[in-house]
Amino acid sequence: MPLSPVFRIVSFDDLPGWAEDDHAGAYAAFRRSAFHVLNKPYRTGSLGIEFSAFKEAYSAARSENTGDARAFFERHFVPARIVPDDAEAGFVTGFYEPEVEASGRRTEKFKVPLLARPDDLVDIDDENRPAGLDPYLAFGRETPAGPVEYFDRPAIEQGALAGRGLEIAWVADPVDAFFIHVQGAARLNMTDGTLRRVTYAAKSGQRFSGPGKKLADLGEIPLEQVTMQSIRAWLAANPHRVSEILWQNRSYIFFREAPVDEPELGPIAAAKVPLTPGRSVAVDRLLHTFGTPFFIHAPTLTAFEKKPFRRLMIAQDTGSAIVGAARGDLFAGSGFDAGEIAGVVRNRADFFALVPRSLVGGAVS
Repeated sequence: MPLSPVFRIVSFDDLPGWAEDDHAGAYAAFRRSAFHVLNKPYRTGSLGIEFSAFKEAYSAARSENTGDARAFFERHFVPARIVPDDAEAGFVTGFYEPEVEASGRRTEKFKVPLLARPDDLVDIDDENRPAGLDPYLAFGRETPAGPVEYFDRPAIEQGALAGRGLEIAWVADPVDAFFIHVQGAARLNMTDGTLRRVTYAAKSGQRFSGPGKKLADLGEIPLEQVTMQSIRAWLAANPHRVSEILWQNRSYIFFREAPVDEPELGPIAAAKVPLTPGRSVAVDRLLHTFGTPFFIHAPTLTAFEKKPFRRLMIAQDTGSAIVGAARGDLFAGSGFDAGEIAGVVRNRADFFALVPRSLVGGAVS
């Protein structure tokens, strides 16, 4: 597969702030992928960064726990600026792992369930998709007559799955539950004193529709002022309209329990390794190959460290809203402080993929 022309080879000197970055943080994240692929390779993205081309870098990373991380990346990779076909600048948002109080049983306070995957939720593809079913749907409900669209958020929150024993845990606030769905994972501080984690297992399948755009369309929040914080503030001030707004997003997320083995790391995501705060990025997995390093320069983004964002990240997650060659979702970490960062990230950014040297022939940098 040829390398896509969206990649324009440059030199490391062309990466703003490359020399000042803490490459060790990205290297630690890269090593986690290097060990994972011993069990299962990543799928090659359609832009042509072949998974097999990482073999030498992964092998070296597995054998080199410490050392000069910057030299490692410069030795094994060549930077390439991503210039999308539409010529638009890249764009980054942020995500995080919420941390909320929860109960293992329904109580007067804890009434909003987080649900496990139902047994009648089936994967849909071209092999079993019935005629007339929305081609977007990757999940459906199994019936004697074949798969149909699954219950959506309004139906589920009004009891479509009640009585089936799917509740993993209960939280107090429907808005907290909604943002756990948006983030796809959460740490749960249980009322019995234990710490648990839930992470994405499946979804009902409908298209995601964010509450921010709906509130902007209604004239409630100017679009340029839409953040997680402004959405939460509006919902808190209008509790009688919470369902009206949140039900606009028909997609509903189902969860599974996961361990919290390393509290400093995030949940295991789509690339099957724990996310590293400030170093893992979600990308369009149809275009990009997991494990690819990306140097991201977002001059107006200062939420992470009070100075322009210039940082090497590793592609280790994806999301339905992350579409395009120069589109990324930056993992900020877990808990309230991480949410304060992630919630305000909406910035233009330049993307530089670090391409394995074997894919660029005689190019040097």
